[in-house]
Amino acid sequence: MRNNRLTKFISLLLMLMATNSLNACTNFLISKSASKDGSTMITYAADAHVLYGELYFTPARDHLPGVMLDIYDWDSGKHLGQIKQVPHTYTVVGNMNEHQVSIGETTWGGRSELRNKKAIMDYGSLMYVTLQRAKTAREAIKIMGDFVAEYGYYSSGESFSISDPNEVWIMEMIGKGPDKKGAVWVARRVPDGYICAHANQARIRQFPLNDPKNCLYEKDVINLAREFGWFDGKDKDFSFADAYAPLDYGALRFCEARVWSMFRRAAPSQNLSMDYVKGVKAAKPLPLWIKPDNKLSVHDVMELMRDHFEGSDFDMTKDIGAGPYNLPYRWRPLTWKVDSIQYCNERATSTQQTGFSFVAQARSWLPDPIGGVLWFSVDDTYSTVYVPMYCGINEVPKSYAVGTGDFQHFTWESAFWVFNFVSNYCYLRYSDMISDVQKVQRELEGKFLADQSEIDNVALSLYSNSPRKARDYLTKYSVDLGNSTVKRWKKVGEFLLYKYLDGNVKDELGNVKHPGYPKSWYRKIVDETGDHFEMKKLDEDEATH
Repeated sequence: MRNNRLTKFISLLLMLMATNSLNACTNFLISKSASKDGSTMITYAADAHVLYGELYFTPARDHLPGVMLDIYDWDSGKHLGQIKQVPHTYTVVGNMNEHQVSIGETTWGGRSELRNKKAIMDYGSLMYVTLQRAKTAREAIKIMGDFVAEYGYYSSGESFSISDPNEVWIMEMIGKGPDKKGAVWVARRVPDGYICAHANQARIRQFPLNDPKNCLYEKDVINLAREFGWFDGKDKDFSFADAYAPLDYGALRFCEARVWSMFRRAAPSQNLSMDYVKGVKAAKPLPLWIKPDNKLSVHDVMELMRDHFEGSDFDMTKDIGAGPYNLPYRWRPLTWKVDSIQYCNERATSTQQTGFSFVAQARSWLPDPIGGVLWFSVDDTYSTVYVPMYCGINEVPKSYAVGTGDFQHFTWESAFWVFNFVSNYCYLRYSDMISDVQKVQRELEGKFLADQSEIDNVALSLYSNSPRKARDYLTKYSVDLGNSTVKRWKKVGEFLLYKYLDGNVKDELGNVKHPGYPKSWYRKIVDETGDHFEMKKLDEDEATH
């Protein structure tokens, strides 16, 4: 017996959502005492060039005995098999469930010989099925471990961010091989007061072997590495990352560099060197976590998700690829060759191919439906707007919902397409247009954050008499806010088209100006072309003028 409605949802989800390929995602993790208000937070940017960004929603359900759940690979849509359903599953809004548990991921691949293509549970199913069943982060880790032990692990190496209102964990996992069911994994709790990050590279090295409060791991995690010849030292010296995801230059430049940039912005006093991410021999690896200089607000974390390595040697607004308007994006491929020498573009946290991203905020002092807020957005993190979606809502805004649009067809009804309309237009004259975009971005996000306390208090008052009325109130608030934000963003696009029509710029009075390119760009043209474009005087000119 199958749950046809859930199966239909998962099938649609997979058709619309393609792989989060390597070098594709970024997660930041903020422990309880590292935040200004005592909330925990994790972030997730789901990046892929064919990923349609939308807000998934699965309502809570009761299931009859014997029901089986179909599992589909998140990357390909391939049907992998069935698992046993549980009597009751929880509501999931995006990547946060009704108990304020959130999960994000980044793929790192690792040892290809450990892939088991006969297994049933892929990384996407691990996230979303676990969210339907877990009340805490620890319970989520146990469920994920039990899933792969019983059904096998289909995907390649993966890092997960897992949080609840009190704890934040980083978990890393890879299969045991084509002939062995299960996976090896290790999970570490981010110490209170610290922040962590991962970006498509395994980051857990040595870990405590007898500290279940702060570290959990699968029993074969060290023995499997010994069996394959990837480790031969003492157990206490075992490094998960070094054994299962050996570094190459791309892992440093494209992946660890994003971690470095988050750390250097959150804790500039530590003056973290770039040597490691530049591949300098014998450079000290980045720590798994650091203590930020100051406690972080939700807005601070949103801003950490907006990064092009500004102010560093990797600053994407400064090299020639940025063009005359300092565009911090490079069109793919990520690497390229000239005269048989391979070169690369930078891979920053903010990237044009983001499908969706979020900041998941969990607050222990409030009832779950009110305490959990998924600050959700679509498209490029630098130019998007994070809109609060409370985890207790009964539906999501139509403009963000599954089924409103898809990757193959443009529609003004879709948040994904509206935000892409604005960002892609910005890429034409970036340094000018982004200031107009961010003015509205800050206006909207500032209002949402300023209103949060009042919304919480109203919901809390309703909740004391009727939890259902509180959920209805939060649903209306989140739905109205999401749909109105998309309408406002469409107006932003219309304004940009008006102001920057045909390469000109209109001032505040509507007067057309012709600012031309920046002087620095004209200098580059002359340096490159010499006198090719020089206006020369003719003999007749000299005679007549």
